[in-house]
This record gives sequence, C-alpha cells and structure tokens, in this order.
Amino acid sequence: MACDPVRIRAARVLTSQGWLAGGVVHVGDDGRILAVKAGGDFDRNLGDAWLMPALVDSHVHGAMGADVMDASHDALDTMSAYFARCGVGAFAATTVTAPVEAIEAAIVQVRDSRKHGVSGAEIVGTYLEGPYFTAKCCGAHPVPLMRPISVPELARWHALADGSLNTVALAAELPGADEAIAWLRERGVRTLIGHSDASYDETVDAMLAGARGVVHCYNGMRGLHHRDPGVVGAGLTRPESDVELIVDGHHVHPAAAQIALSSAGEERLILITDAMRATGMPEGDYRIGEITVHMKAGVVRTDAGGLAGSTAHLIDAVRHAMDWFGLPIERAWALASRNPARALRRPDLGSIAPGQTASLTAITPQCEVIATWVQGRSVFG
Repeated sequence: MACDPVRIRAARVLTSQGWLAGGVVHVGDDGRILAVKAGGDFDRNLGDAWLMPALVDSHVHGAMGADVMDASHDALDTMSAYFARCGVGAFAATTVTAPVEAIEAAIVQVRDSRKHGVSGAEIVGTYLEGPYFTAKCCGAHPVPLMRPISVPELARWHALADGSLNTVALAAELPGADEAIAWLRERGVRTLIGHSDASYDETVDAMLAGARGVVHCYNGMRGLHHRDPGVVGAGLTRPESDVELIVDGHHVHPAAAQIALSSAGEERLILITDAMRATGMPEGDYRIGEITVHMKAGVVRTDAGGLAGSTAHLIDAVRHAMDWFGLPIERAWALASRNPARALRRPDLGSIAPGQTASLTAITPQCEVIATWVQGRSVFG
C-alpha cells in the first residue's frame, strides 16, 4: 500500500537491537522501514515520546459497539480505527460459535475487508473461535450451536476465506480433532486448543498432530491439578505451545499469570484482549454472538455470571505485565507485539528494523498512546 515517505524522530526508539536514543526511523513509500539511524534529518519530531513497534492483538472480537459477527465492513472498520487509537497496528478478527450461515458471513466479510482495506489497524485474518467446542467448557459459547468436527466443513470455510483463515480453535477431545489439526497444519492454518475438557495426554496428542497452543489459558479449559495436568498443564509445559493470556485483572489472578510466565517463558506467552463489542462503551447489555451479556464496571458476564470476553485494551495488558511480572517495558511490550506477530506468521510486524513493515506506535514515558502508523500510513495522532 503506497504512503508518503517520512522520517520520524523520537527521544527513544525500541529497535530490534534494543533502545536507540534520539533515533530516526525512515519509512519508504511502500510502507516499509528503510533505515533506523542515530540522529540525522527528520520530518516529524515526536519530542520526548518513545517509538515502539505497533501492538498486535491476535484474539479480539469487537469494540465500540461493533463485532466481527456483524459481518459488515463498517463494523470491522470501526474496530480497526478504535484499535489504532489504542496503539494496535494489526489484529486477528475473531468469531464465536454461531449458526453456520453467520460464521460463513463473517469469514467472507473479513476476506473482503482485508482486500478493500480498513482505516486503522490492519486485519491479519480470521480466527475461528468455535463451533468445535465441548459443552462442559462452553464459556459464553451457546452449547446448542456447537458442532462435531468436520474436515469437509473446514475445507469449505478455508476456501471461502481465500487465504485469510489464520487460526482455528477447537476442543482436543472431540472425535476427529487430530485429523482436522493435521489438515489445517498442511494448509498453513494454526490450531489452538480451547473450550476443552481434554486430558493432558489428549492435549499433547493434539500438539503432536500440529496444534500450536492454548486459547486464553486457564479460562474455558480443564485446569491444572497435580495428578491431572489437563489442558493448562500441557499448554504451559509443551515447548511448541503458545500460551494466550488475558491479563485484565479479572480473567486470571496475577499469581496464576506469573506461573504461566515462569512455565512458558517470555518467548511463548502472548498477551491478548479477547475484547468484545462493549469495549469503549458505557455499561449495559450487549450481544456476543447469539447471547445477551451484561457489562458492569468494565466486566462482561453472562446471565449465569460467567465471564464473556473482556473490555480490555492491549496496552493495559502491557502495563499489567510490567506491574505483575516486574518486567521493563520493552520485555512486556514484546509479549503483545513480537510474540503475537510471530504466532500469526507475520514476522514483518512486531519489531523496528530495516525491511520491516512500518506499523509503529508512539507513546509517552507513562505508556499513553499518542500516535499510530499502519504500513507507513499515519492513522492516529
């Protein structure tokens, strides 16, 4: 995508090699970084601000009253613009368990909106969360709409997506799980295990078949027990497993988050929001897929009291990681930029270096977003 070349100066630039004081990032007209220099001429001076790689939200449903399941370009564009205001340069448009027609409409719309382009954060692709889940760990996914795993159905959805299907989440204990995982792996689609009551052994078998992580660890899955490690135990200990984590202060206790970090390390832990349409909106009732949920004091719950997505911002997750884990900002930031970019197979995102896509975020030293660029285009600030 063509853009105007620009040289951006910041008090500190977080490059792939570490901090650069008074750095200048040269962006070409192809939206890629041409050079990163210590000083020199510039077109835009960010003053005391710091320039960071833009955040990447690899699991998010909606914001500002809009949702992926609305299956409209306006909804996806609303989300895109809002995420850019929050420092996000790219996101995976995530579905929920719903009637087949609704899932297919969402897949088609994400495909078309990616081709058409959106005004803010880039849409990386579709993340199918459901409908291949187990009732025991349903969360906010309606049990009557859960379906047996079907490779022919996945093949239809893969064809509809036309290259934009990025991630499929499913329950490892369901019949046909390993076959589906292998089929998706052969086509470059990653599979995560979630909303699953699988045993440790079943989860390991799924990972040996090609699954590459767990969905919002601890939530919607068999928990960790010293004689029954379950999905959590496999996710935390298997070296091939990425570990999604919602660090909003509601989904996971800080001590449990620390256990996840200690087990998975900083390379495998991925901060996500799992945000839904109530994000950025006032308290009240909202729809997530086929059900009505209730948002109060920033927490979204079902009628039964269970959590139903979040209203979190990814930059707040970075702040929590700094506070809970004692990490410096550059290491906490990597959990929400470098790691999700790698998991989504977008190594051109998540770092500042020559040749990388110029998706960038300027923040104050207090971690407040003041500007965002996506593929070299100024989209906020």
